[in-house]
Amino acid sequence: FLFQTILHPLCVKYPPSTKYRRCFLTELIKKHESIAAEPLDELYDTLADVLKEQESTQCYKNYLLPTGDCVTLSESTAVISGGTTGLVTWDAALHLAGWAGGNPEVFRARTVLELGSGIGFTGIAICKTCQPKTYIFSDCHHCVLRQLGENICLNGFNVTRGIQTGPQGQEGEAKNCQSPNLIVADLDWGSVTQEQLVGLQPDVVIAADVVYDPEIILALVGMLQKLSTCRADTKAPEVFIASTIRNPATDQLFQAELDKVGIRWQIVPAHSNSNFLYDVQPNVTILQLFI
Repeated sequence: FLFQTILHPLCVKYPPSTKYRRCFLTELIKKHESIAAEPLDELYDTLADVLKEQESTQCYKNYLLPTGDCVTLSESTAVISGGTTGLVTWDAALHLAGWAGGNPEVFRARTVLELGSGIGFTGIAICKTCQPKTYIFSDCHHCVLRQLGENICLNGFNVTRGIQTGPQGQEGEAKNCQSPNLIVADLDWGSVTQEQLVGLQPDVVIAADVVYDPEIILALVGMLQKLSTCRADTKAPEVFIASTIRNPATDQLFQAELDKVGIRWQIVPAHSNSNFLYDVQPNVTILQLFI
């Protein structure tokens, strides 16, 4: 059991936080001792090694996919760091990636734009399971963009030239032509212009956990309006927004603002079982928007 968890090669190479490993091993030792079994030196030796480690502000998390592949991310150990909550993975991102894995036809061979990508879990999972043609990660916080780029590379992808909408655009060269074309874009919803969005031309637009603060809802809705008008000569993109319902009033405000500007929406039926090997909070919903 120990060698399938803490001492698994993946966890040895990309270790979870020191605090998490310490708590895990302490609980494992308690359970082992509770059945009066012979002491296992490996358990105590491993805990001793972890106790020697210094706490860090960064750790790795390894998310197993149903395909047998995994998404490895460098994340912050604090919910808020660098003045942003974008350096950790949130439940709606897991939920949206699980839904995408069950509906790969929505993304296959298409151009996908993700708003508020954070450190990249949803996009990297989709790129590994749904074969998009182009995937555009976007965010506007410089720390998040830097960590996002590092996590994309950590998972074996290369980033092509980004859409430059601000000072933090990232560049790179794609080396594997069979991989999706991955782009990281600095995209500020409040200042991005329709002219800049024309260069993106997404077939699908997604976002996870971006409806959490009333102050950013107007900017998000404005961004969706700009997307709806920048493809007048072609089919409008399909839009899916996943949200954890923390404050019902905030979600109702988002829906009311959508209604106000004439953007229709409907709730996407929940998938019956998660594609991941861990629980996702049940209060996550996905809205499909018609822009």
